[in-house]
Amino acid sequence: MNRRIPIFIWLLLILFGCSKDADEGIYTGVLEGRSIQVPALAGGKILQLRVDTGQTVQAGDTLALIDTTELDLQFQQFCGALKELQAQIEIAGTALRRSQADLDYVSEKYQRVQSLVKNQSVPQQNLDDLANQLQQAQAGNQTAKQNFQVLAARREQLLAQQRLVQKKITDATILAPTEGVIFNKYFEESEVVPPMNPVVELIHIRDLDVKIYVAEKTLPKIRVGQEVKIRADGLDQEMTGILSWISPKAEFTPKAILTPENRTSLVYAVKIIIANPEGVLKHGMPVTVVL
Repeated sequence: MNRRIPIFIWLLLILFGCSKDADEGIYTGVLEGRSIQVPALAGGKILQLRVDTGQTVQAGDTLALIDTTELDLQFQQFCGALKELQAQIEIAGTALRRSQADLDYVSEKYQRVQSLVKNQSVPQQNLDDLANQLQQAQAGNQTAKQNFQVLAARREQLLAQQRLVQKKITDATILAPTEGVIFNKYFEESEVVPPMNPVVELIHIRDLDVKIYVAEKTLPKIRVGQEVKIRADGLDQEMTGILSWISPKAEFTPKAILTPENRTSLVYAVKIIIANPEGVLKHGMPVTVVL
């Protein structure tokens, strides 16, 4: 009997303490950084993986290099095809200019003969012959224009394909999209990664989130944009967070923090953003939030 009394009193103290913290607006949550899955836009064999788990990287740092041998050969093929096509375009351009000159010459001659026919200086047969030549010159000029346009369109197609290959070559160098900490590696050097598959997971920790759950009676006391105090073990100085989101609907208390006393309680999720420019706070660190 004597052993049970201290335990009973201890439980009462814990329950009283929790109730007191809730009344004072003190909550506990876990910090979460923004997770970014960094993909290999161009798949292939990983030649180099320059980062390891736990390493801090800056935006633009090279994370991995993918083999581009096949892409380099494709790029060279397009370069050769474009050179050949350029020669064909120059020949087609010469033919177009020649056909235009022929058309201009026949058109001018037709107009002169047409005036002479009106004056009855030359027979009608001459004008009919020139009309036939004019039609042939117009058809030849139209064909030359179409040939030139077809080659020009083909050149645009090849250039687009070449730019696509060039983009894949550029994408083979996987860069960090933002600063953060390497949280996971999904591949190792010499392994083959499919296109668009993540190579590493990056956790951005310059701005961290913490989610807490408040009772309905607390909602009138808080607002989006409100400053709150953040306390973390091992840090002497309090930090400031900004309340960024309040859930529009109630939910049951999450299982992670269920107790026999509050399992049926309805609460509202609240998200708070904490600036972490020095990187003092870490992903997964428990903190105390004071509203």
